[in-house]
Amino acid sequence: MWAAIKQANDGINEKLSRRRVVLCGNPNVGKSTVFNALTKMRQHTGNWPGKTVELASGTCLYKDTLIELVDLPGTYSLFPHSQEESISAQCLMEKAFDLCVIVCDATLLRRNLHLVFQVLELGIPCMIVLNLIDEAKRRQIKIDTQRLASLLGCEVVAVSATHKKSLQALKQAIAEHPLHKNTFSLPYRKEVEEELQVLEVHYPSRFEALAAFCDEKSRDPKVLVSQKRLKDKQVGNGYDLVAAAYQEKATQILLQTEQKTDKLPLSKFDRLATHRVYGILLMLVMLFVVFWITMEGANLPSAWLSALFRELEAVLLAGCEKVHMPWLWQSFLVQGIFRTVGWVVSVMLPPMLIFFPLFTFLEDLGYLPRVAFQLDGAFAKSGACGKQALTMCMGFGCNAVGVSGARIIDGRKERELAILTNAFVPCNGRFPTLIALITIFFTTMRHTWIDSVLAALFLCLFILLSIAVTLVINRILSRTLYRDTPASFALELPPYRRPQLLQILVRSFCDRTLKVLGRAVAAAFFGGIFLWVLSNVMVEQQSLFQAAANWLDPFAHLLGMDGVILLAFFLGFPANEIVLPIVMMGYTASGVMMELGSFTLLRELFIANGWTWISALCVMLFSLFHFPCATTLMTIYRESGSKRLTVLAFFIPLCIGVLLCIGVHLLASL
Repeated sequence: MWAAIKQANDGINEKLSRRRVVLCGNPNVGKSTVFNALTKMRQHTGNWPGKTVELASGTCLYKDTLIELVDLPGTYSLFPHSQEESISAQCLMEKAFDLCVIVCDATLLRRNLHLVFQVLELGIPCMIVLNLIDEAKRRQIKIDTQRLASLLGCEVVAVSATHKKSLQALKQAIAEHPLHKNTFSLPYRKEVEEELQVLEVHYPSRFEALAAFCDEKSRDPKVLVSQKRLKDKQVGNGYDLVAAAYQEKATQILLQTEQKTDKLPLSKFDRLATHRVYGILLMLVMLFVVFWITMEGANLPSAWLSALFRELEAVLLAGCEKVHMPWLWQSFLVQGIFRTVGWVVSVMLPPMLIFFPLFTFLEDLGYLPRVAFQLDGAFAKSGACGKQALTMCMGFGCNAVGVSGARIIDGRKERELAILTNAFVPCNGRFPTLIALITIFFTTMRHTWIDSVLAALFLCLFILLSIAVTLVINRILSRTLYRDTPASFALELPPYRRPQLLQILVRSFCDRTLKVLGRAVAAAFFGGIFLWVLSNVMVEQQSLFQAAANWLDPFAHLLGMDGVILLAFFLGFPANEIVLPIVMMGYTASGVMMELGSFTLLRELFIANGWTWISALCVMLFSLFHFPCATTLMTIYRESGSKRLTVLAFFIPLCIGVLLCIGVHLLASL
């Protein structure tokens, strides 16, 4: 990571002195806000060597000092429970930096002190940044920073990441820090101290010995012997004793440094957002509004992009004619690859440009953790945790993003459950199919505001069905595959904060929209090649596409569909957006993917090929519950590194979709 920063700054004057700094802290303390404010646009992301967790890095300048910053993943402890926490612990243990800046929330200092103690005990140069100091003042919380610095033995700086003066003071403190090693050491119970003295002989530092001592899964014989001796003394396990020491020390420090009024009551909005009944209603209303805005707002830009790609296609075909390119190559390159990629971009880009900023706005505001809090009870009963609700929300934009978002879940069991069931949430690649079929078969097709509201309500019903199925599958998996896997997670309600609109737009576009679109375009490129070959290679007077559809037809009828529809889902594996155009191509036998015309023409085409409302319902159910797209499966394998988990993620939703479609078709036939 440091080599990447140096390479990015090769053009900067070599006479500048350099200072390598890492930012660490609990989640939701404003650490990334501090990092973004310091580095501004001089930042990039990269993976920690050998890992898939992305780290943001960047630089800032103070006088003649170039400060190289790395923003570590948020962590509650250096005793890691998740991949992100292990990366933070690994980076701090390696000590390949000059200074560690620990960002704390001034309004929740007690919770942050546990991590502070652990980092200080590493014996590395440290500085504590009390962020959100302005919010602490509003809550009538006063912190004596000088007294806190003397008790902890390191410099303490109070800042507000949104104020330039605070940031300038922070830059100065980082650039002028003396870089002396910290000598803070926490006294533990006599029994723990005795075992640590034995283990420190075998570990490089006191804290590493402590971390090994608290690791209940440790295989080190020396650690196991120490843990057994402690157990024989019947004073508790190492982790509980260390946590108790942290709690006692935090209480002592806060009594001397912090003054605050009685606990403030919940705000009116928080009382509403966390209410058992009204909170759920508010969540459903928010869900409806977000989808309605996304659906209505994306229609016109999608039409513009579709028209633009049609014009570009005509220009490309004219250019091919001028250079006398053979028709076969024209069809392959333009009507095969270009048309498939153009369709994916025109369908995916507008909804993502609307949904991701809305999602990021709610995330920055602090409302999404309230959604997790509301759903935590239901998820806990199913064997998961409320944080899975956040990954589900991410999945509405793209299931691959939802899978990546599972990093925020601490326990392995809960994280893998979130990954396996994320495909149950319809991504924006499946919205076009769902919206088109809802409009054609379940509205009046007069395109009034009533039809728009009705379509949004119908879509919300399908989403509620996906949530219900997710809970059921969580329950089944937690009682079978994950029966003996221990559960652990932390759920918190961060304070509401004023969203920063510019950062929302940049983050939603650069970190989410572009990445998702890039993966989808890459998958659609190769999918377009495969689709063109199937549609244009003839075998016994019929294309491979028609032959495969005829072969699938008997099984597809059992699902309430036909062979063309079922084959379209399999050929839509690279990108769900192309399923409906493939169906149209199969019905018209055109050999190239068709553009989506008016809903009236599409309705006539479907009815002419035997569609009923039952067929539409089965197609919508199968669209909701079938295997994830190629992009999502690649992300699952990249995040988990497990072939087993990737295979399960493919077959679990597929089996559920098949069973649901068979059941609905049989019931409707009766």
